[in-house]
Amino acid sequence: MSTKPSAVLWDMDGTLVDTEPYWMEAETALVTSYGGTWSHEEAMELVGKGLLDSAGILQAAGVDMEAEAIVQHLTDEVAEKLRTQGVPFRPGARELLADLRAAGIPTALVTMSLRRMAERVVELIDFDAFDLIVAGDEVTHAKPHPAPYLRAAELLEIDIADAVALEDSVTGLSSAVASGARTIGVPHLVPLDGHGAHELWPTLAGRTADDVVGFHAANTGTDSAERAENTEESAR
Repeated sequence: MSTKPSAVLWDMDGTLVDTEPYWMEAETALVTSYGGTWSHEEAMELVGKGLLDSAGILQAAGVDMEAEAIVQHLTDEVAEKLRTQGVPFRPGARELLADLRAAGIPTALVTMSLRRMAERVVELIDFDAFDLIVAGDEVTHAKPHPAPYLRAAELLEIDIADAVALEDSVTGLSSAVASGARTIGVPHLVPLDGHGAHELWPTLAGRTADDVVGFHAANTGTDSAERAENTEESAR
């Protein structure tokens, strides 16, 4: 088996781009427009969740809208922020993505955002960044279910066990690990210690395609016990 992964599968919000503040602002404005309150802690509970799941939580907070309408409203709000404020890439993410493309390693975006949101982000990248997108409105089960990552592997016609996934949230990490992908946790807003990543990288800054290839070679065939040990070591 080649030491190169068959593909690198990227989460979007919080891993590739730092759009979580945009989502939190939109959620807060929506809840307060219905007379409710929305704390930072409540907003953090939605990080990495599917949008329909998040909509249910917002309904419980007092938003009197259908779940699908909530999803469309939040997506519109965040899309407008992207248009006016730009795409805030996570440190090192754009550079690593470009290096993977230069190395000829296929890439896919696996996000719980709507396809139109994902396409908007991808359009603002100034190179051919991804072979395909798997979006939240195209899968039956959202993260933390493994379905989104398994769908990406199916479309790429690869074995998911030969793919590397990059995730920043507990929900996303759970999805990637359950799918069988070799998974790198890149903590952003929430700690990922003890959640099963094969390795934890504090940041993507300075990381290259060679680092990903090295990670893949070192972790191919890693079982669950070794995974827990690797996670502890990489977090030190």
